[in-house]
Amino acid sequence: MATEWLDLHTPPALPGMLLRAATRRGITGKVLPHRGLRCPVSVDAGHLARYRQLCGFTDDARLPATYPHILAFTLQMKLLTEADFPFPPLGLVHLENRIRVVRQLAGLGPFTLSVEASNLAPHDKGAVFSVITRLEDQLGLLWEGDSRILCRGVKLDGPTIGRSEPPSLPMDALDSWQAPSDIGRRYARVSGDYNPIHLSTLSAKPFGFPHAIAHGLWNKARALAALQSHLPASGYSVEVRFQKPVLLPSTLRMRASLPAAEGQFDLQGKDDAPHLAGYWQVI
Repeated sequence: MATEWLDLHTPPALPGMLLRAATRRGITGKVLPHRGLRCPVSVDAGHLARYRQLCGFTDDARLPATYPHILAFTLQMKLLTEADFPFPPLGLVHLENRIRVVRQLAGLGPFTLSVEASNLAPHDKGAVFSVITRLEDQLGLLWEGDSRILCRGVKLDGPTIGRSEPPSLPMDALDSWQAPSDIGRRYARVSGDYNPIHLSTLSAKPFGFPHAIAHGLWNKARALAALQSHLPASGYSVEVRFQKPVLLPSTLRMRASLPAAEGQFDLQGKDDAPHLAGYWQVI
């Protein structure tokens, strides 16, 4: 079924959606709405500078490859908190994330953002679906993101979808950094993602975590900042699989293969705990 698009004049306000996300409980269906959301956006230079500093990106006159997710966060939240969306936002698990940088992310806009949910499928722990985000300018598609999300407790008919693994490449140590105890709160102030599992030990414990955990997209952004010299200016994709959560505070170590048209990287913590596995390729 074709997507029906709802065009907004401006990005939606966040506070009301955070309240709806916090109060919604229970699974209300097994069908994703066929409605997508679109709106114009422009980049605030001060906000972009704070994001670069927080994630370790240098100012190379291009938007960081992960930054469109920040621009789209309120639109994504509106999609997930609409009354006809069947899964409660709190408790959803971000399993994988793939971005395609189709053309150079230059300038501050104006751009057009769009988000939609699709690709609902069975999973051995529930059901998975994609939140597809696109950034366009007057010439067409610039960037596309696919966040693969798990909702536990949903039972769907049909086979589970297997995941293809990229070929294994030799990797060497590339970088290391600290994930301080307050990085969840600092990233929330920049991203708008105030999920309580990221904010403090007290707010994370009701969700089964002994400490706050780092945002998955901060982990990916920090890794891509370390990979800037490995990646072209455009025409590439990067996908990651989120593994064990990063309990805060932590020391993280990154490995990567040599710069090439395709490569691998990963992020490890204490006792070589696997936190993130990634793969890039030229498209």
